[in-house]
Amino acid sequence: MHLGEILANRIHEIESEHLPEAARYWARIGILDTVGVTLAGANEPMVNILRDVPGVAEAPGPCLVQGTTSRVSALDAVLINGVASHAHDFDDFSSTIGGHPSIMLSPVIQAIADMKPEGREISGRDAVLAYNVGFETMMRIARGVNFHHYNKGWHPTVTIGIFGSVAAASRLLELDRDQTAMAMCQAVSLASGVKANFGSMVKPLHVGHALRNALFATFTAQRGFKARPDAFDARQGYLDVFNGEGNFDVSQISDNWGNPWDIVDEGLGLKQFPCCGSTHAMINCALKIWDTHKPDIDSIREIEVLTHPLRIPHTDTADPKTLVQAKFSAQYVVSRAFTDGAVKMSHFEGRRPWDKNVRALMQKVRYGEHPDMPLEGDNYFAGEVVVTMNDGTQYRHRQDHAVGRGIKNPMSEEELWEKYSDCAAVSVTRESAEKSFRLLSDIESLSDISIINDALEPESRELKKRTA
Repeated sequence: MHLGEILANRIHEIESEHLPEAARYWARIGILDTVGVTLAGANEPMVNILRDVPGVAEAPGPCLVQGTTSRVSALDAVLINGVASHAHDFDDFSSTIGGHPSIMLSPVIQAIADMKPEGREISGRDAVLAYNVGFETMMRIARGVNFHHYNKGWHPTVTIGIFGSVAAASRLLELDRDQTAMAMCQAVSLASGVKANFGSMVKPLHVGHALRNALFATFTAQRGFKARPDAFDARQGYLDVFNGEGNFDVSQISDNWGNPWDIVDEGLGLKQFPCCGSTHAMINCALKIWDTHKPDIDSIREIEVLTHPLRIPHTDTADPKTLVQAKFSAQYVVSRAFTDGAVKMSHFEGRRPWDKNVRALMQKVRYGEHPDMPLEGDNYFAGEVVVTMNDGTQYRHRQDHAVGRGIKNPMSEEELWEKYSDCAAVSVTRESAEKSFRLLSDIESLSDISIINDALEPESRELKKRTA
């Protein structure tokens, strides 16, 4: 049996009763957090450019472009919402995939709910199941190909995550196993995205196109479009091309699904800060030093920032020239933590990355590999910051492997609301944010989750601007 067929069987074997409560809980959180960060990115320049492209979102349809009053086709909705969801790099992430899982799931689930396929309503229970099916699919593939896949330069959020999107869509659209296998094998040829474009508008574009490609593959497979059944495991297939001979383990992909569930075992990390997750350990270290010692900025001689070597290639940006680049600058975010005692969305707006005091402090940052965090080690998201004052006094703090705010240190409901409301305020009113937050928090009780987008649409700031 080819890997595509094995994956399709695994995708269709999972049922709601198989999911532990923790898996359902983190699915709810992942969907909620994704809606919040999508609303935050809804009016970013990259999203506005995309909406202005001929042929994109021109025809009306049933699916909401979140943060606006526009309803378009499902393919256009996931493209635009996908880009918006990753515009601030504020979305959740996973150490297994080395990327961002929920943005590859929530937009597809919500677009299909808005479609009401064949008149069917998508319930919250359906959504949570589809989310977990998609999550487990991408994580099992990731276990078989990472971290060689990541180190080669692929963007795993999309080059692995696309298969999670297909899995979730296949269940919601009620494809059979053969159709699901064909959709997965089509997605082999539609997977793309390289890390060379990190720090640019193209990184979020990867997400939008991967979501669109996944949904497109699912639609076409449902209608009889065929791919080679050995597209994963053939010579010059997915495993051979993306990883190469000897650099993948099929048994890690095919075996032990749900034993344990990756979302429960490894967990989902919610971002505390609206920037690249690879910088979060160092931000936390800087904030701990700032909270404890309040060092005088003018008296700092040097700030040494040390981390795992996997984190450095895309975060060593000593002189960020754009707002997006600032999100991938360890030098900027650590300096900002010391100048403001926080790293917030407003720090990546306007001319904030060029503040004179921050730029002066950035000149004192020395960034490099930690001697105790070797490439072959597994402390991928660790970091240490050492501050040396002019009089020789040193302050240091180290944070070992911690993927955001996850199962070992979850956000409280108040903290979830604080992040969601801060994000939602960019594009909807507080009333709409409060209503949608309540619905998302209790999503499994909903018989039709399209009411979440209904709650967002009439209160969008775009409508207020148009009627002002």
